[in-house]
Amino acid sequence: MALSVPASKGMLLPVSDSPRAAGDESLFKSSAMTKRGAYAALAYMSCAVLLVLFNKAALSSYSFPFANVITLFQMICSTALLYAMKRWKIISFAVGEPWASDSGSLVPFRTILKTLPLSLSYLLYMLASMESVRGVNVPMYTTLRRTTVVFTMTMEYLLTRQKYSFPIFGSVALIVFGAFVAGARDLSFDAYGYAIVFVANITTAIYLATIARVGKSSGLNSFGLMWCNGLVCGPILLLWTFIRGDLQSTVNFPYLYSPGFQF
Repeated sequence: MALSVPASKGMLLPVSDSPRAAGDESLFKSSAMTKRGAYAALAYMSCAVLLVLFNKAALSSYSFPFANVITLFQMICSTALLYAMKRWKIISFAVGEPWASDSGSLVPFRTILKTLPLSLSYLLYMLASMESVRGVNVPMYTTLRRTTVVFTMTMEYLLTRQKYSFPIFGSVALIVFGAFVAGARDLSFDAYGYAIVFVANITTAIYLATIARVGKSSGLNSFGLMWCNGLVCGPILLLWTFIRGDLQSTVNFPYLYSPGFQF
């Protein structure tokens, strides 16, 4: 969710407004989207779809009962990847920090404490989202998750009294209506499934609203915020899964070493 430059300057990811080459936007003359933006959007879309399908397969097809363990290992992998890319000078954690900076520091402890509300809301969002994947089929999950924007707008109004224009309301209504039309043939009422997806929508809205309030004041970019989330949420989730015995039960899971389950 990279373009290469001369080795002396390091590698850059498409997350800034750095100067563009003259031909970068030749394919997007009628749009504000750049080629790098399109690549980033396609990468994000691919990762999001594959992640939902993987989680659904593990939780349903293989009946893996420990969603928190999957969340924990995904969090460990993402945090390790962020650390490696930071050390290789591919990314930075702070807004305005050069990617190729020789600074060995990561994120100060004071900043981590400042992002604590964001990290806790992220943990709730991850756990609710994982459980919602288990509770419903993929088409129904995708359809109901499209209503997240409604919850986000409501949360922003409650927290910041932000109001939206009629065209925006119309666009959101069209998105939600289109999602239900697309998934109408796959919808089947499941009280628990519907409830947990809407809980996931609420936690997503809280997380996004918290990003808007905490993210800007922390001085961190998206990578820095994700790094703090991993540092705070990882130990909490590790302790929780250990106390509940999920880790030990995972070791004894019959399909643990099955190639289909692992890949």
